[in-house]
Amino acid sequence: MVRSGGVPMPTGRATGGTGPARSRERFLQGEPVEAGVRTPILNSWRRSRSLGLSPDQSDLPFRDDFDRDGRIVRAAVPVLDRLQAKFAGSAMNISVADANGTVLLRRFGEASLARRLPAIQRVPGFVFSERFAGTNGIGLALAERRLIRVHGAEHFAERSQRSACRALPVRDPLSGRIEGVLCFGYPSSTEDRALAITIRKAAEAIELRLLRQSSARERALLRTYLDIGAEAAVGLHRSIGMDELAFELHSRDRAILMEKAAELISRAQRAAVDVSLLDGRQVTLVSRPMTSGSGVEGVAIEAVLAGPASREPLAVPIRGDEPLRLPAESAVVTVAPPSGPVSVAAAPGPLSVTPPSRHLSDAASGRFATAGRGGVADGHRDSQPPARGLVMVGEVGVGTYALAARRRLELLSEASARIGTTLDVRRTAQELAETAVPRLADFVTIDLPEAVLRGEESADPRSDLHRTVVHGIRDDLPFSPVGKLVDFGPTTPQLRCLTSGQAVLEPDLKVAAGWLSQDPEHTERLLTEVHSLIVVPLVARGVVLGIASFYRAQDPAPFGDDDRSLALEFANRAALSIDNARRYTRERTMVLTLQRSLLPHGLPDQDAVEVAHRYLPAESDVGGDWYDVIPLSGTRIGLFVGDVVGHGMLSAATMGQLRTAARSFAELDFPPDEVLTHLDNLVGRLDREDPAAAGVGIIGATCLYAIYDPTSQQCTMARAGHPPPALVQPDGTVSFPDLPAGPPLGLGGLPFESAEIHLPEDSQLVLYTDGLIEDRCRDVDVVLDQLRGALAHPERTPEETCQAVLDTVAPAHPCDDIALLVARTHVLDPHRIATWDLPADPALVSGVRAAALQQLADWGLDEAAFAAELMLSELVTNAIRHGAGPVRVRLLHDGHTLICEVADTSDTAPHLRRAATTDEGGRGLFLVAQLSQSWGTRYLPEGKVIWAECGLDVA
Repeated sequence: MVRSGGVPMPTGRATGGTGPARSRERFLQGEPVEAGVRTPILNSWRRSRSLGLSPDQSDLPFRDDFDRDGRIVRAAVPVLDRLQAKFAGSAMNISVADANGTVLLRRFGEASLARRLPAIQRVPGFVFSERFAGTNGIGLALAERRLIRVHGAEHFAERSQRSACRALPVRDPLSGRIEGVLCFGYPSSTEDRALAITIRKAAEAIELRLLRQSSARERALLRTYLDIGAEAAVGLHRSIGMDELAFELHSRDRAILMEKAAELISRAQRAAVDVSLLDGRQVTLVSRPMTSGSGVEGVAIEAVLAGPASREPLAVPIRGDEPLRLPAESAVVTVAPPSGPVSVAAAPGPLSVTPPSRHLSDAASGRFATAGRGGVADGHRDSQPPARGLVMVGEVGVGTYALAARRRLELLSEASARIGTTLDVRRTAQELAETAVPRLADFVTIDLPEAVLRGEESADPRSDLHRTVVHGIRDDLPFSPVGKLVDFGPTTPQLRCLTSGQAVLEPDLKVAAGWLSQDPEHTERLLTEVHSLIVVPLVARGVVLGIASFYRAQDPAPFGDDDRSLALEFANRAALSIDNARRYTRERTMVLTLQRSLLPHGLPDQDAVEVAHRYLPAESDVGGDWYDVIPLSGTRIGLFVGDVVGHGMLSAATMGQLRTAARSFAELDFPPDEVLTHLDNLVGRLDREDPAAAGVGIIGATCLYAIYDPTSQQCTMARAGHPPPALVQPDGTVSFPDLPAGPPLGLGGLPFESAEIHLPEDSQLVLYTDGLIEDRCRDVDVVLDQLRGALAHPERTPEETCQAVLDTVAPAHPCDDIALLVARTHVLDPHRIATWDLPADPALVSGVRAAALQQLADWGLDEAAFAAELMLSELVTNAIRHGAGPVRVRLLHDGHTLICEVADTSDTAPHLRRAATTDEGGRGLFLVAQLSQSWGTRYLPEGKVIWAECGLDVA
């Protein structure tokens, strides 16, 4: 073996074996043994080694001062006697230990075992807790707080290698605390799975006897209360109990009274509580501490209800000999917290309390007999003294348990409302911590894998945990900071929790060896502040999402199993919310990635406008907003902004289809109204092709398309159900042009109209989607005024304008996508435009060629002259031969390209074809296509324009 200091230790008889023996040998030699050893056993081995225990150690601490007549002993003796009879003649060793691991009782199936076994295995008083005895049944049951089995070489000590055992904690049914451990020891060769059933039934029998002990004490208290009532003067006051009050009280009032009664029992002092009812009346609860003849201390709670007094004695004492039963109200009370004001006044001395009349069977359930409900006796109805009656009787501890249970239920109810209010992983984890502090724990840390924070599943949470939340009553404790990668050692409760998937409770951190060895510098300081720890896994739908650690500091009581159950319930609810948030994050990331991939990745190289854009997804989901900037022929530029109705993957995919189609229609040089018409037809077709539509349109979209021509400074726009753009003049004047409001895309059958606006140089055209201005918490007119104010700064660049609009106009938490496009207009220098008008006469073609060559020389484009001359000659000749009316020739030089345009009044479009070898013509457009980088046709209100663009860098 290797001690904690690194010194080799002998491994003893277990060496050289197979199975658990071989694994134990390898472990003691310091070799890894992850496979083949059950997780609880391996964790216990690691803790034993960190404690510096030796497998050869044969002595254990012995206590002779243990309580030989304690509750657990009195409850267990008859059960162990029956077990001894059941296992008579076998090598069974039956023992009961207390919550600290000290053996209190032993029984043997074979009497000779008591003579043959060493004292450590037959004499009560030896301590078998894990920190002294290493891995064994009693110690591991206390550490794991559940049924366990340790077999042969799984024991840490050499003395137990040939033995096996099963051990199960025994709990107090009222408090839930572990009162002791029931353990079966037997030779490893006689293993029987039926022992698991036997030990569970035996533990249940012991727990039932513990409950009967509590019931007997409460019956003694109730007899004492009734005896006091029998000795006092009765008949002077009308008695009333909780069940009779229920005829008059609202169910919520009854719950409030029961809650305050449990609270008064837990205080164990004389006090009076005035409880305001929903109807305005008050009931006074009076607590009466008492001690039974057998020495049981408890509290009786009486209710005093104000009412009319009577001159005649109305209460009639009734005696009975029915057996007593434990009042249901003295157990756990589970009702809602009080809604009305409650005042508590501790009585400075003995209270003047008149006890109720005596009736054992009714008093046990909180009922007392009366002589008529209306207080009428002998025909008189006058004022009466207040009514008084028993509400609850119980021990102080029972009241404390009931109060704690009620508060745990209240906390769970609060957790349901507070945890998971958003679909954000980090915020949900923070809500879990905020709910638990300070009512369950004083400090909470939550660690999640980085993959979970991104919305994915972690392949191995143990190696990818990041500190996500640190929350507590103070901020000065040395927990790892948020964002740090935390690496838990193999013996820490956190890693044990992750490995087993079970909650881990460390009631006393001062003896938690695995926790102390994790970070000695920090844990030493933490031990001066915290003393108890619960680690729970965050598991949802079978996926481990992380761990939550709850620390207790101020409350001197350590965490118990009820606290662990509560923390686990918190974790389960939070884990489901975190998993929902994780899945939402993953889906939102996928949709957002798709959305961004379908938006423009860059801006085209052009000189018509200076453009800036922004896309801001909705806070809750991603929609179908989009924008585009499309270079068109003749140095023109097309500006798109659109919005697909809805959110999610379908909207993003539909947006991609619309944007692709819009770009295609725009590049065909259709005017804005025709582009919208084609898009309208497309949306209608998508609806019809979708089987989910069932004849009803499910897709809707809005769109605005603008074409700006820098040669004429004219902008042609059309919109389909979209907000109009904002226009910023060079002097800072902001207006919203009144464009014809076409219907949204997809309705079909209605025409779209275009409007033409003159834009001076350095004007700004601002296109946006409705997410920028429409919000259910804001007035649209107010938002438009804010937008006008944000845009009234013509000196800003488009980038600055975009940012200013988002900072001042966009909602803080957008519920819809926002697409924003800002374009500052430029004008093509008139000196870079050359135009010739000529009649349809072939004889004039040579003159146009000469004039064009001269213009190119003036622009310094001599290298492009040959290609331009040939393209221009072919285009002019075709226009004269196949067109009609006068011909206009225009050369445009925008710094990057040279554009040749030839316009005529004919609507006939040229078609590129491959001429046969025997054809004398038909090669003109083919030559134009070869010499230019692009060419095409656009239609005018009267005629058409055939254009060819030549890149100057390749001319």
